[in-house]
Amino acid sequence: MAVYDHDPIIEMRGIKKHFGPVIALNGVSFDVRPGECHCLLGDNGAGKSTFIKTMSGVHKPTAGEILFEGKRMNFDSPRDAMEAGIATVYQDLAMIPLMSVTRNFFMGREPEKKVGPFRFFDLKAASRITMDEMRRMGINLREPSQAVGTLSGGERQTVAIARAVHFGAKVLILDEPTSALGVRQTANVLSTIDKVRKKGIGIVFITHNVRHAMAVGDRFTVLNRGRTLGTAQRGQISPEELQDMMAGGQELVELEGSLGGTV
Repeated sequence: MAVYDHDPIIEMRGIKKHFGPVIALNGVSFDVRPGECHCLLGDNGAGKSTFIKTMSGVHKPTAGEILFEGKRMNFDSPRDAMEAGIATVYQDLAMIPLMSVTRNFFMGREPEKKVGPFRFFDLKAASRITMDEMRRMGINLREPSQAVGTLSGGERQTVAIARAVHFGAKVLILDEPTSALGVRQTANVLSTIDKVRKKGIGIVFITHNVRHAMAVGDRFTVLNRGRTLGTAQRGQISPEELQDMMAGGQELVELEGSLGGTV
């Protein structure tokens, strides 16, 4: 069954978000299906960050509705969204560099073992799970006790993604995961995204890099000044057309005409 034959896991319908007189989002609609990587593209200031924070429960929409698995949702906090199955991996990754990979993987969700009336962090079980989950994502750690700060940027992204998958994410939001990475690390992260998609998880991939989006995306939606300029499936749009939409293609044409030359 094709990705597009499935019902959406999450739908955002006509989302508006105002901060006082500032209109950050002005009627954005967007959906994600199981096993799909839906890329949300836009330049700085397009509204991408506000949109994902609305999807993940950080902001409440001023207008519009959010449907999760067909039911209307009203997230009061990021924890509500997480409990529903929406996980967000932000650029800063929310990790502690001096702590071990295992400690970061299970931060706030530590497995416990009971000895008499006492409960302890089950480090052995946690380390085993961490190593297994990282191996499934193609990362072979030296040891689970190594500090997260010793990992490359791509490996840290993979830790955050593997953690979200392990704890039952149905929708995974990735906020510019490749923005500060080199070529090899970027390739590793894109490979991880492909592995996660094949597990049936819906992925929202926020980026301003058209090449990275084209490498893994199934659908592409462009945001500009708080509005969607359109959505296209893979094969329906070229990288050049997508780049042109992000840059405000019509505005460039008008500017070129007014200058009487090439912009």
